[in-house]
Amino acid sequence: MASFAYKAMDKKGKEVNGIVEAESQVLAMNEVKSLGYWPTKITEATASDRRRAGKKTKGLSEFYIGGVKTRELVVFTRQLATLIDAGLPLLRSLNVLHGQLKPCKLRDIIAEISEDVQGGMTFSEGLAKNPKQFDRLFVNMVRAGEIGGMLEVVLNRLADFMEKRQRLIRQVKAAMIYPIAVIIIAAGVVGFLLIKVVPTFAEIFTEFGGELPWPTLFLIDAANFVGNQWWLILAVVGGTMIFMKLFFKIPVVQSAKDRIVLKVPLVGSLIVKVGVARFARTLGTLITSGVPILQALKIVKETIGNEVIQNAVQNVHDSIRDGDTIAAPLEEAKVFPAMVVNMIDVGEETGNLDAMLLKVADVYDDEVETAVQGMLRLMEPLIIVLLGFVVGFIVISLYLPIFTLADLMSGP
Repeated sequence: MASFAYKAMDKKGKEVNGIVEAESQVLAMNEVKSLGYWPTKITEATASDRRRAGKKTKGLSEFYIGGVKTRELVVFTRQLATLIDAGLPLLRSLNVLHGQLKPCKLRDIIAEISEDVQGGMTFSEGLAKNPKQFDRLFVNMVRAGEIGGMLEVVLNRLADFMEKRQRLIRQVKAAMIYPIAVIIIAAGVVGFLLIKVVPTFAEIFTEFGGELPWPTLFLIDAANFVGNQWWLILAVVGGTMIFMKLFFKIPVVQSAKDRIVLKVPLVGSLIVKVGVARFARTLGTLITSGVPILQALKIVKETIGNEVIQNAVQNVHDSIRDGDTIAAPLEEAKVFPAMVVNMIDVGEETGNLDAMLLKVADVYDDEVETAVQGMLRLMEPLIIVLLGFVVGFIVISLYLPIFTLADLMSGP
């Protein structure tokens, strides 16, 4: 198959150029047309043509800010699987997807991968050159699909995996909108009262004289502090957040935090459920796609954010390496629920471990969603009570001196 350099016009009349792979010049013309362009010139590609194409590809990416969205990756993965399943070669499928995308970072990455594949690399090797967009799970599953000759099947599984993970994230974000909105609005109202209303009352109280009750004095001092030292508040809050972020990166502190947080009521249970769902979904998908189990467990360990659960996964890896089972070290870790351990044990005995893991993942994805919604429903009344206390304290503090003012105004 030869390489052909082309010049063509896009739908807007703009000139574009590039390189396609085809067996003849006529087929190269058809390839360019399939990209949505009208070819004006097609010649056999020279070394300088390839260098220019490579420079163009590498230079474009620096103009785009941010990474590739998960939704874009899902669509790309699903469409690539469809094209390959329809019988198109991998290189042509990549060129088709590259041609239909608007200028973006993913489009440049596809062009780079297409060039790598054209140069003799495997698809998984091209993906591995972009670790920020394609993690180890993605690359290893694609590699297993290439070896097993079922790339389109693996790509569809990857798309399903990413869609389910993204659906859970969207559900959590949607559930958080209400409490976050209430907190922001309430903070704005309290800030307005402290900065605008309280100083006005303070001037009135000062004009009439008299001794103010301590709640009112505290409120006036707080209002003055917020109005005059707001920059200090922002600096302290920002500095505290940065310090905490750096502090929890210390290995000893991170390890202690991961152990303690699992014992916190409600929160610990939720973290375990998230960890179980992620462990089961990732491991089940990798095994189903043909990735060796020891390699799959190493990848799974990287996807779990809690060190205690990571240690449990490492123990499973060591156990299997020594010829033992998965269920035994999971039970010894005392982190995974007994039902999960029993289901995995049954899956090992029946030879359906991958299917059992995916069933566990489905169950715990639902439990995570239910747990998150329950915690948020519990947060709503707590937020309302807290805001009621703050606003009530402000109102009472402002109204207490009114009785003193009435006495002063009706004096002798």
